[in-house]
Amino acid sequence: MSQFNFAGNATTTALIVPASCANTAAATSAAFDGLGYDGPVLVTQSKGLGTGSLDGKLQMSLDGSTGWTDTGVSFSQATTGAGLQTVAINPNGYQRYLRYVGTIVTGPQLLSVTVSGVKKYV
Repeated sequence: MSQFNFAGNATTTALIVPASCANTAAATSAAFDGLGYDGPVLVTQSKGLGTGSLDGKLQMSLDGSTGWTDTGVSFSQATTGAGLQTVAINPNGYQRYLRYVGTIVTGPQLLSVTVSGVKKYV
């Protein structure tokens, strides 16, 4: 049985919302606190049609504001077509805070990034 079958404690958090993502240089999300999650989370990168390419990855930090380093988790380069990519990660295997960093290689991109997972049951 999948972790994502537990709808009672499941949440989805928008790291980047589509309305704020027509960007010509970079798209960096706010910090996501992975402490309250039990098991894996699903990070989804959804990209609309664009004129160039996008390189997306995840970074981690102990305090959510400084010392960001790459997690080694990245999305395949997205090109001009619309597309949806997902990665499943266990936040317990990284520093407490995660964020998405998208480098826009050329042209503006429309982008949204969400994290879905199951909150710890207390």
